[in-house]
Amino acid sequence: MSIPAAYLGVVLIWSTTPLAIQWSTQGTDFAFAVFLRMLIGCLLAAILVAAWRIGLPLHARARRAYLIGGLSLFVAMSLTYWGARHIHSGLVSLIFGLAPLLTGLFARYWLPNQPLHRHELIGASLGVGGLALIFAAGRQTGDELFIHGLLALLAATAIYSAGLVGLKRIGDDSPPLATTLGTLAVALPLFGLLWLHESGDWALPPARSLAAIVYLGVFGSVLGFALYYYVIKHLAAARVALITLITPVLALLLGHWLNGEEIGWRIAAGTALVLGGLLLHQWPQLQRSLRPASAD
Repeated sequence: MSIPAAYLGVVLIWSTTPLAIQWSTQGTDFAFAVFLRMLIGCLLAAILVAAWRIGLPLHARARRAYLIGGLSLFVAMSLTYWGARHIHSGLVSLIFGLAPLLTGLFARYWLPNQPLHRHELIGASLGVGGLALIFAAGRQTGDELFIHGLLALLAATAIYSAGLVGLKRIGDDSPPLATTLGTLAVALPLFGLLWLHESGDWALPPARSLAAIVYLGVFGSVLGFALYYYVIKHLAAARVALITLITPVLALLLGHWLNGEEIGWRIAAGTALVLGGLLLHQWPQLQRSLRPASAD
């Protein structure tokens, strides 16, 4: 596969996922929407693992990785789907763009030899300032429960970041698609229980919501991860990190064009601060990655 095509695929999937999440919950229960998405993703991952004869490792480290990944996925996605109903779709991508900052903070305390540098602290401070401006935007960012939605998304991002650090600490070397399947297999029953607790209604959602759920199940839950792992394998980490700077901007524009979401000056300024913090946080890696190769 072409590396630029895979990179572009990740950017497009991550940029469209927030709007698809919001559309998937319109006309149906949010718990049913996320359960159906994960069911589709789990079935597709199982088919691919079987067809490509990858196998599903079940040694101790793999089981721990599936457990940590599945639990963090369940909590983070449940909060995301609930919160996405109350805030603009573009802000979902922006808040999840804070994941590198939170991951760095968690790694500082949970992983050995992970110092926290000055540029990372300044970047995190800019991110907090940007969030404060977005909170101050008030009803421009969503409905009457926008504060609850923003807090739910922040909690989801923190849990997602903690899960990444937990997986790094475990150090499982199973194939990425097998890890995806194991993670989904752990999370799927929990999503099923959440759906039963919320409503247990099997009524199919409207056509647009159903299309968004299928899109998220196929691209957001399986193919997006496969492309992301492929990009990680072939590109420097700093180049991959640029994705977190591109997708929030595209997601905000898509929300504005396709969903009529307002972008006021506070949201624009808050977005600029968050992206500036991310850029500063990643700057040393970007410099090393983008520096021309030496003659030898």
